[in-house]
Amino acid sequence: MPDTPAFLRGRYAATSAESTEEIAEAQALRGLCFATAGPDADSFDALCTHILVRDTCSGALVACCRLLLLEGGAGIGGSYSAQFYDLGALAGFPGRMAEIGRFCIHPDWRDGDILRVAWGALTRYVDEHRVEMLFGCSSFAGTRTEDYLDTFAMLKARHLAPPRWWPRVKAPDVFRFAARLRRRPDPKKAMSRMPPLLRTYLTMGGWVSDHAVIDRNMNTLHVFTGLEIGAIPPARQRLLRAVAQG
Repeated sequence: MPDTPAFLRGRYAATSAESTEEIAEAQALRGLCFATAGPDADSFDALCTHILVRDTCSGALVACCRLLLLEGGAGIGGSYSAQFYDLGALAGFPGRMAEIGRFCIHPDWRDGDILRVAWGALTRYVDEHRVEMLFGCSSFAGTRTEDYLDTFAMLKARHLAPPRWWPRVKAPDVFRFAARLRRRPDPKKAMSRMPPLLRTYLTMGGWVSDHAVIDRNMNTLHVFTGLEIGAIPPARQRLLRAVAQG
């Protein structure tokens, strides 16, 4: 299974899980963050590399995510995201892809360095495995679309997917924000409700689907998100690699 090098910065360290016990620890944190009845686990866990971010002082697990490596777009139908979105357009993507899933940060830990360390580890993974596109479902807490109207309006105005990769509707319960919203977004409100992972994607040139899936099982809304590595602005690439080098 693909691995990622250990990454240490400040008081946090990112590694890949090496045992079933560590994966179970990540599943427990996911259950806490996503408010599931017990640990959050599914069949994709066995196929993925699990990234763990720990506080080096206490050993506490403060963040985690999982990565599913695909050799190209032909395999995207077997991804977690493909359960919710018609990703037929991306089947033609020629390079390696990696799906980021179940990204979460412990609710008691609010240090911005946690996200920076996680992205440092992800940057190393992308470089080591020659990944050309990252993708996944970016989640909003809860299923009340009215809580995020300014955020969705901003996504419509600035961040919709390019036509050649357009994700189409597949899930039965969706909010078609690009078609329905006519409002001008309030930038302050939009950014205040933007999930941190999605915000990071967008600052690097990422894009989203034109609709949000209403996932009542996970009590989330989510948008499909893609990021072509080659499209990341050079200054941002240099910053990410500087972080990844520690």
